[in-house]
Amino acid sequence: MYIRICQEKGSEPQDSVLRELQEHRDTSTRQRLDVSTQTLSLESCQVLGLLLENDVTFTHVILSDCMLNEEGAKLILQGLRSNSVVKYLDMKGNNLRGDSAEALGKLLRQNSSITSLILEWNNLGMWEEGFSMFCDGLSCNQTLQKLDLRNNQINHKGGEELSTALKRNFTLQEIDLRWNNIGLLGGRAILNCLQNNRSIMKMELSGNNIPSDILKTIEQGVDHNQDRLTVRKDHVNQRQILTKEVQNLKQEKNKQFLDLMGTIDKQKEEMCRSTRTTTLQIGKLQEALEDRKSVVNSLTTKLHMADAALTLSQQKAQDLELILTQTKRDGANLREQLAKELRKDKEEFATRELRLRQELAAANEKTLVYRSKVEELERKGSGQQEQLFELKQELTNTSAELKLRAIQAEERLEAEKKRFRQAQDDASVLRQKESEHMTRHLEDNERAAQERIQRIEATKLALEEELNRMKMTLANERAQTEEEIQKARSAAQQEEHQHSTVLQDKIRTLTQSRDQSQAQVLQQKQLAGELQAQNNQLGLEIEGLKRRIDGLQQEISKKDQERLTEVTKVRVELQEQIGHLEAELTTQEGFKEKISALERQQKAQANTHRETLLDKESEISSLMEKLRLKDAEILRMRDQEAQRASLLQSAVLNYISTPLGSPGGRT
Repeated sequence: MYIRICQEKGSEPQDSVLRELQEHRDTSTRQRLDVSTQTLSLESCQVLGLLLENDVTFTHVILSDCMLNEEGAKLILQGLRSNSVVKYLDMKGNNLRGDSAEALGKLLRQNSSITSLILEWNNLGMWEEGFSMFCDGLSCNQTLQKLDLRNNQINHKGGEELSTALKRNFTLQEIDLRWNNIGLLGGRAILNCLQNNRSIMKMELSGNNIPSDILKTIEQGVDHNQDRLTVRKDHVNQRQILTKEVQNLKQEKNKQFLDLMGTIDKQKEEMCRSTRTTTLQIGKLQEALEDRKSVVNSLTTKLHMADAALTLSQQKAQDLELILTQTKRDGANLREQLAKELRKDKEEFATRELRLRQELAAANEKTLVYRSKVEELERKGSGQQEQLFELKQELTNTSAELKLRAIQAEERLEAEKKRFRQAQDDASVLRQKESEHMTRHLEDNERAAQERIQRIEATKLALEEELNRMKMTLANERAQTEEEIQKARSAAQQEEHQHSTVLQDKIRTLTQSRDQSQAQVLQQKQLAGELQAQNNQLGLEIEGLKRRIDGLQQEISKKDQERLTEVTKVRVELQEQIGHLEAELTTQEGFKEKISALERQQKAQANTHRETLLDKESEISSLMEKLRLKDAEILRMRDQEAQRASLLQSAVLNYISTPLGSPGGRT
């Protein structure tokens, strides 16, 4: 194995190591690898580390005075980390320092087989960081029992770190710290650690400049640990002895108990034999009585069972009656709730219709007001045009300009007429849509109400009457609304017709006045400027009125949208209420079916209970007759036995009373 690893690494095998391995091969019982006092190269250290990593034969590895490098010691210790067989490791006199101390700490942290470690004549204490890593590994180790750290230049800080490691380690039993420089502080730290550590049985501290009193106290602490160990061993031995004695006593008691149980069993068998003969006769007599008692008990139990079944059936009937009453109450409450909801819906619908009618009336009033204003303005315009007709003769030079302005005014008037007509047409269309929407909504409501009436007619006649009344009221309201809508339409049409006729008359008058004004323009030059100014003011007023009309139209559109949203909300609420009502009706139908099924079950159970009670009563009467007959037989048997006993007594008395010498007496 060693030669193969050397070939793989490309290094030559060392003769001393080969000899040691050959000797181990020749003597198979030898389990030591002793390479002491032989200088090992770095390559041989690497090969040894790889060999010891998976080795299973060597339990003792001796590497003392081998002049190892830091790197060589690292490689060997790295291989020993995963080894689980080596128990004894000797690395004395190898001048190990900081890196080697860190490697030793890792070895102690990971290895779980080494029990004895000798590190004499090294320099582990010179580098504080490395020695602290070594102490950390020692604190985590749980297998090491012996540690030799002589001549390692450990100072008081190293002693303190060792003390902290020994506080956590509870497996180390022997430690040798001679010929170091631990001093007073290190000695105190070690003394403090002995208060927690009770596993150390031997500690050597000579040559460390520690005062004698501290050394004595440390020795006393070690002695205390030894005494504890001896006491513990004695306690364990005594415990083992006591357990053995207790086991012996248990065995003896078990034997005595078995003997007693045997004797008791024998006595019981004898008693059983004696009692059997007596119990046989008593048993025969008791059997007859027990048979009769069993029959009577069975009959009584049957009666109790029948009573219990009757009580249960009565309780079930009461529970069903309670359920029926509760369902009836729930049905009545539901009906009341439905009637209240219908009333609320009617009231809300009436209020909304009133609001809409009020808004329509207000809009109509506003339109009438604006129409009156327009008529006043037109009257003013007609008066001004008459004045213009009078001044036509004077304004011959400005006739062309006035004609242009007149044409523009006519165009504006025609545009305003067109806008007004469009507004009226839009209002009429909106009114028609609203009326159609209201009629559709009313038709949907009527259909939903009819469907509800058809479903509720099967349940109760009272709801039919209420729904018929609702239908009548809805029909009346519908007729009223239709009449109002028709009236509004006729009024709007009449107003439009009158307005169109008035406008046509005005147009005619305007044309006539225009002809007259052309003749009078020349005469009214002075008044033209004033009239122009008045025309400008009137144009501004007309523009303001147009803006107001636009704002009013926007307000009307907003109100129409709000009204549509309210109508949709009402529809959604009505549909939700219809769905709730349908669900409640289905639940009521399910409750009715369950109640009918329970009533049927109750009737069937009552019939079965009655039949069983009749059968049981007939059985009880037959059994009572049998009992009477048997009681009469028992009385007869008792009388016969009493007669026999009296005859026997008389015969015995006669036999005793006769003298011995009599012919019929005793011989």
